[in-house]
Amino acid sequence: MLIADLLRHKGSDVVTIGPDDSVAELVSRLAEHHIGGLVVLDHDEIAGIVTERDVVRRLHEDGAATLALPVSAVMTRAVVSCVADEPLDSVASTMTDMRIRHMPVVEHRRLIGIVSIGDVVAARIRTLEQERVQLENYITQG
Repeated sequence: MLIADLLRHKGSDVVTIGPDDSVAELVSRLAEHHIGGLVVLDHDEIAGIVTERDVVRRLHEDGAATLALPVSAVMTRAVVSCVADEPLDSVASTMTDMRIRHMPVVEHRRLIGIVSIGDVVAARIRTLEQERVQLENYITQG
């Protein structure tokens, strides 16, 4: 299975935020969309990624003043991304090894989707279920 297959199943909508938007706006979007991370876009280019964990760690350091900070103050600038024709297993390994929970999908430096570790696990479960059904059919027909 390729990342493109996963995106076809889950969709390619990505909620984004700008680097100058406030952390309060970030928290609002995370809650509104029931997601754990946002890609930070600056003039349609990926500038970073920011997750609930980034916010929590900064809240621990600076308290409520964190909410007034720009997203650029809490985001991770070194973004690990993948491409649509990359195998799911390769992306899963990268996410596990690097402890990444959200990975943008890019094509020609343009954001075309995002996959979460939950998406990867769900896709693997679907694949295993399909294989189980095929094996059962093979056994019962044989």
